[in-house]
Amino acid sequence: MTEPALAPRSAFTGVIVVWAVAFVAAVAVGILVAEEWRIPWMLVAFGGTVLLSFAVQLWYGRTDGFILRVAGSVLGALLLMGMISVGFGLAALIPA
Repeated sequence: MTEPALAPRSAFTGVIVVWAVAFVAAVAVGILVAEEWRIPWMLVAFGGTVLLSFAVQLWYGRTDGFILRVAGSVLGALLLMGMISVGFGLAALIPA
C-alpha cells in the first residue's frame, strides 16, 4: 500500500500551466503565421495543448478528479485560443 502524500501538489496549477501554454501558442501562431495558414496551425497548437494537458495531469499522479482536471484544461485552452483567433480574425478584416 502507498502512504498518502502529506502535502499534495495543487491540481489547479497544472490547469493554469496548460492555459498559459495555450495563450502563448495562440499569440505566436497569430503573429508568426500567414493569414491563410492560421486556422490549420491553431488546430495543431490546440492538439499540442490537449497532449500537454494529459501529460501534466498524468505527471500530477492522482486519480481523483483526473477527468475533471483534463476537461478543465482542454476546455479552457479551447476557449482561450478561440477568443484569440477571433481577435486575429477581426483584425484581419481591418484594411491596412
